[in-house]
Amino acid sequence: MTTKSMKLYWKKNLQYLAILLSIWFLASFGMGILFVDQLNVYKMGGFKLGFWFAQQGSIYVFVILIFVYVYLMNRLDKSFEVEEI
Repeated sequence: MTTKSMKLYWKKNLQYLAILLSIWFLASFGMGILFVDQLNVYKMGGFKLGFWFAQQGSIYVFVILIFVYVYLMNRLDKSFEVEEI
């Protein structure tokens, strides 16, 4: 891998991280703390939606984001031909 392609690879990796961490921040801190009053108008499984996001929803979002990150990184590795054997 050349230095230019390594920098491009790392830049793309950081873009993925920034986007996925922003989604996680919105799901955990945003929906569990900042927007809790607006979300508590709705119910999910008998619980107010803001409470549900604070207790369960952010964990589900985090696990989903792990799988999305693995998928994106595998695709990025293939495009830069640095995939694991």
